[in-house]
Amino acid sequence: MHFLYPAFLFALAALAIPVIVHLFNFRRYQKVYFSNVQFLKELQEQQASRRNLKERLILAARLLSVLFLVFAFAKPFIPANQAAVVSKQQIVSIFVDNSYSMQTLSKEGSLLDEAKHHAKEIAANYGINDRFQLLTQDFEGKHQRLLSRDEFDDAVDAVKISPQSRSLQQVIDRQQSLIKTQSATSSIYILSDYQANMGKQHALKVDSAVSLNLVQLKANKLPNIAIDSVWLLSAVHRPDENEKLIVRLHNYADEKAERIPLKLSINKEQKALGSFSLGPRAVQNDTLSFSGLKAGWQLGELQLQDNPVTFDNQFYFTFNVKSQMPVLLINGGTVNPYLKAAFATDQFFVVNNVQDGNVDYAAMNSYPLIVLSDIKAISAGLTQQLKTYVDKGGSLMVFQSPDEDVKTYQALLQPLNAAYPEKLMNEPTKVSGINVQSHVFKNVFEQLPDNPDLPVVKKYYQLNTSTRGISENLMQLNGNQPFFASYKSGRGQVYVCAVPLNEDFSNLPRHAMLLPMMFRIALLSGHDQPLFYTLGQDETIEAPTIQLNEKQILKLVKGNTSIIPDARQQEGSTLLFVSDQLKETGNYELRKKDSVLSVIAFNDNRKESDLSYLTEAELKTMAPKGNFINGATPSLRSELSSVSLGLQLWKLCIILALVFIAAEILLVRFYKVDVQRATVQV
Repeated sequence: MHFLYPAFLFALAALAIPVIVHLFNFRRYQKVYFSNVQFLKELQEQQASRRNLKERLILAARLLSVLFLVFAFAKPFIPANQAAVVSKQQIVSIFVDNSYSMQTLSKEGSLLDEAKHHAKEIAANYGINDRFQLLTQDFEGKHQRLLSRDEFDDAVDAVKISPQSRSLQQVIDRQQSLIKTQSATSSIYILSDYQANMGKQHALKVDSAVSLNLVQLKANKLPNIAIDSVWLLSAVHRPDENEKLIVRLHNYADEKAERIPLKLSINKEQKALGSFSLGPRAVQNDTLSFSGLKAGWQLGELQLQDNPVTFDNQFYFTFNVKSQMPVLLINGGTVNPYLKAAFATDQFFVVNNVQDGNVDYAAMNSYPLIVLSDIKAISAGLTQQLKTYVDKGGSLMVFQSPDEDVKTYQALLQPLNAAYPEKLMNEPTKVSGINVQSHVFKNVFEQLPDNPDLPVVKKYYQLNTSTRGISENLMQLNGNQPFFASYKSGRGQVYVCAVPLNEDFSNLPRHAMLLPMMFRIALLSGHDQPLFYTLGQDETIEAPTIQLNEKQILKLVKGNTSIIPDARQQEGSTLLFVSDQLKETGNYELRKKDSVLSVIAFNDNRKESDLSYLTEAELKTMAPKGNFINGATPSLRSELSSVSLGLQLWKLCIILALVFIAAEILLVRFYKVDVQRATVQV
């Protein structure tokens, strides 16, 4: 047994008071004149023995009542863990979940308000010398220090909703990282609604010397629908063209959602309006069509009406409509007339023809598509730069040279997981088929005839197809030999043709298939920035190379909100790191002084949209040695006391003190010593 306030045990000196009273309180006897006291001798002896017994019982009652009264003030308890002994100072780490789901209302208000109230109750349950850590979803540096009780209460009042969402193990690891630096007795409290996304059915790793306490707050069960993601079907966006936006919708409720309104706005102008229905726990993709866009950055916003959960009702995205598209043609010294003529038919394409020895490597990332043709030997420097370009998301198209060095083409294409030429095959053949389901030819032909006019081949380079990359045959020769194939490499795409654009090899240079194929590949090319980023995921924002001097800085600006990201130069691009500086969703302009370089959209993490929670049984499975506390009660003091101190005995001490006081009163009132009568012989 231990005492919470052992200093009160000094009051046990008060036990001497009843003893002194009994020793020195001499009773005054009344004189009674009697003719002969011989007859009273036996009666006096009987009364004295009864009086001594009564006085001793009263003394014992008084001593015990004082003893248990002192014990009640010292607050005795039996620890829940016998190894845990109350020290002079304890370290208490309290996590207050401030994710979006904590905005949900309960009977006592929002869950965040309840969590803050209970956090203060926990701190009040400990001594004034104990120290506290406040941790939230933000994992800020200021939370990695110990606070007094008053400082802790002030810090709790300042907690606000955050877009961050951490797993349960991440929270515990963060709390233990501070506790491990201390030598005092430590306890961990986690106040949360315990959404299922925090780590369902994963056993938690907790230090055996740390007391883990899980306080679950109960929210009202609410339906919720959210927009998980969006994407555009077109990779390159041209002014006044039709665009199709795919919206991924998710019903997180166990009941069907009927006629949910959905509105699309571009640059604050409504472009599409509709409604949708979703089954229980269903996910579906809807398509919204719009047009009439001008050149420049487009600020998109999707809105749906889904009450009462509203934190995920908006979704932001941005993209750039370009008035022209640059294409880089790299040749071996002579401009290929067929490529030049093909891109000259549409003013949207701005072609730059350069020789392989005069390529500006720094400007390569500004071209969505690079086409190699008629290069006899590809240099090692160009090979390395093209690999970096493709890895970053660029599209590379390779046409063979009539007298090429096969080994240099292998050095370029094999590391890109693409087929490379092995040897020249001098045998006539014909293209046997077109893959109309490929990403290049899909939706290009309304109807393909039974016997289409396909390119005729006089001779070709046999391609080695032992690559392990993701490949797709666009056109093939007899015997399933690839004629024109696509390969995924890094974030980019590589297209390889088995023949040069030369009429000595095939009739492809003048064939009707060349123009739509080239345009389709060009329009599918590009490595533009993503439509959106997600707050709380510490994503790296990659932008084209931005030249900055010592006095110039980049800013992300939205209304009155402005932050300075950490900008780092990398070969061919500029990397931006925003860390946890952004707290609000929306479309932010990336500015260099007064010029807008791009517009970047940020959305909340949709993990918080799933309002399903871990059960008490699941939490106990995850943390069998932890203490589960029901946070639905208005006050947690009784449960907290039993958890932090074990079995408390102060109430029992008060009851026993009252019992012995009552026993003393009964002894004084009803225990008579003078009721016996003398019975003597006369």
